[in-house]
Amino acid sequence: MDFSLNDEQRLLIDTVRRFIERELAPLEDAVEAAGTLAPEAARAIHDKSKALGLYAMNIPEEHGGGGLSAVDTMLCEEQFGHTTDILIRRAFGNVYEALLACSGAQVERWLRPAVRGERVCSIAITEAGAGSDAAGIATRATPQAGGGWQLSGSKHFISDGLVSDFFLVSAVTGEAEGGRKEISLFLVDKGLPGFSIGRDQPMMGLRGTSHVELWFDAVPLAPECLLGERGAGFRMAMDVLGRVRLAQVGARAVGKASHVLEKMVGYAQERRQFGRAIGEFQMVQQMLADSAIEINAARWMVLHAAWLLDQGASHAAAARDAIAMVKVHAAETLGRVVDRAVQVFGGMGYCKDLPIERYYRDARIYRIFDGTSEIHRSVIARSVLKRGAALFDLQR
Repeated sequence: MDFSLNDEQRLLIDTVRRFIERELAPLEDAVEAAGTLAPEAARAIHDKSKALGLYAMNIPEEHGGGGLSAVDTMLCEEQFGHTTDILIRRAFGNVYEALLACSGAQVERWLRPAVRGERVCSIAITEAGAGSDAAGIATRATPQAGGGWQLSGSKHFISDGLVSDFFLVSAVTGEAEGGRKEISLFLVDKGLPGFSIGRDQPMMGLRGTSHVELWFDAVPLAPECLLGERGAGFRMAMDVLGRVRLAQVGARAVGKASHVLEKMVGYAQERRQFGRAIGEFQMVQQMLADSAIEINAARWMVLHAAWLLDQGASHAAAARDAIAMVKVHAAETLGRVVDRAVQVFGGMGYCKDLPIERYYRDARIYRIFDGTSEIHRSVIARSVLKRGAALFDLQR
């Protein structure tokens, strides 16, 4: 059992960290002020990142990606947490592992252009009536003569939808055994007849990243738009969302919390009241200590869950449970850390002159998206009741 980083991992972390500090951090204030990332800036950071081999690092090398393991991917994702969501998307890509189910002509039409950064993909599962209940979707794809489909329905809160070229859309395609909905995944290009982009829904945080409505009015889909097998969509969606929860919520929450804590420590050392640094007061020290404890615990939870993913199908069930626990703990750790940061910084933490209030707003969504903390606690509790001590003890 070796918890140390090898030389390659240290180099990877240092490379990503330097890139964020030099290329992305200087853009954050402009993104926050304008609410958007200028296209020329987006292209510049994409090109620089790709030249360093930092784009689509989670995708196998055979398709042009970085070929990183789940563990190494999470080491990078933690560093991503040190910057803003939209800058991560444009610099490092948002290439979902579900695209690896592409076959035949789909590979060159959707998968490899996404890996090269030529086409942007968003995942479209959430609906007004189906948030954490991903199986509750109403969007429907009806089979047509010739093997095609007709897609009707809507989605909302679809991140990055304004700039995406195509979408991974979940839709009901029939009725499965036991009366459950048969759900499939489709590759849907922007611009198809009947497909329209609705409003960009304004958010509390995550400035610069669009969150749009999608409307499908009898959209014609060719047979090759079906991703994977008919009826396999829900399982595929849960698999990809598991990785999203681990990477984009768990690992990034650890990185963002670490970023915030470092600023808290610096301020506690510099800010003086009553003749001494506020870091000498025990109540401030408790906030710093609790933050360090919780961040370290969350990091090891993330890396353990990633290790389980790397072990393959034999550890799939354990990985799902571990990811649910990561989702809750890392998201709530971030929430507590940024709240303490506002308190340590005092009035300046509430003031827009510093980024602390932005971190506070951005952090709030982590307990909501990709399954609320409440939903994941229910998932964990069911697993505990089913698996017993095997979920929390050794060698059981």
